[in-house]
Amino acid sequence: MLRRNWPATLLMVMSTAAFAASSAEIPAHKNSLSQRELLMTGSMHRASQFAEVPHISSRPSCGETQPPEALATPSPLSTPNAKGSKVKVSFIIGTDGRVHSPLILESGGMIGDWHVLQTVRTWRYRPATCNGVPTETEGKVEFSSR
Repeated sequence: MLRRNWPATLLMVMSTAAFAASSAEIPAHKNSLSQRELLMTGSMHRASQFAEVPHISSRPSCGETQPPEALATPSPLSTPNAKGSKVKVSFIIGTDGRVHSPLILESGGMIGDWHVLQTVRTWRYRPATCNGVPTETEGKVEFSSR
């Protein structure tokens, strides 16, 4: 009986040894989650500019204006081939705080542009106000990988 089962026994011993060796190689995470997120997203740098979007029906001037406030604006993950590239995006922040009509002004490559557009579409803002009333604002953001 031992002669018939030796291949199965050998296979079980080999797989157990391989599992033990591979599980010993997994390093323990010394950094907290927030530190790891900073390391991962720290490769992208962004500069933002905002301007009011004039409308025919709007008042000619605002007495008190507030710029939009970022609520959720995660950085797009950089792709390995996008190192040293720059992407510039223009978009409208609506009165609902959502990003509308993102447009690439300066391209960093097709894949990088796609990732930036997908991320920018998920951004949320507290809208800009004109005399306390929410108003549309144009935003321009430049991402550059370091």
